[in-house]
Amino acid sequence: MTEGLRERKKREMRRQLSDTAARLFLQDGFDAFRVADVAEACGVSEKTVYNYFPTKESLVLDQLETTMSALRTGLADPSAPPVQAALHILDTELTAMTAGLAASGNPGAAIAGYQRFGELIAATPSLRAYQSDMMDRFVAVAAELLADQVALPPDDPEPQIAATALLGLWRVQFQSLRRHLATTSDPATLHTKVTADVHRAARLLENGLTSSWPT
Repeated sequence: MTEGLRERKKREMRRQLSDTAARLFLQDGFDAFRVADVAEACGVSEKTVYNYFPTKESLVLDQLETTMSALRTGLADPSAPPVQAALHILDTELTAMTAGLAASGNPGAAIAGYQRFGELIAATPSLRAYQSDMMDRFVAVAAELLADQVALPPDDPEPQIAATALLGLWRVQFQSLRRHLATTSDPATLHTKVTADVHRAARLLENGLTSSWPT
């Protein structure tokens, strides 16, 4: 379906708001910048910002809503094995990130910016809490979708543990990025190393713990 003009303008505004928030976050820290500062920099009202992002935390960590949308679509497809669906989403996110680094004109500086972004998140309790809350929501959505495929209730132990394990792949990717960003200045190499870590974890999910640890 072709994107309409209104949808494109909304997407561009959302991107402008989140990019501006990220810049101010890196520049001033989370507590120092205000939503009003983002609105002023983008030439819109503060109310407009809140129409796109309900909280200051969601404004900074806007990628999490994109992940939620991708999960709802990917895990709803019964023809796609859940682990493969998760890997596809993760690779899409990683590819977008590393492509952005490569296109920045100065990948080294861009990587340093990503490192600082991660460090600031780790140092900001409200952002860590928001991440944790979103992860709980991801698991709940994944459990519901997986349960629906096998005609089980979402609170059944099997879809619950499957959803929790699947979402663990996002934690693996996040931790792998943090580790390799510290030692890698080439976006393509970064993509390769992080992908290898995530796929190694995914193989464990597909094969089971008994394939790697003796009982």
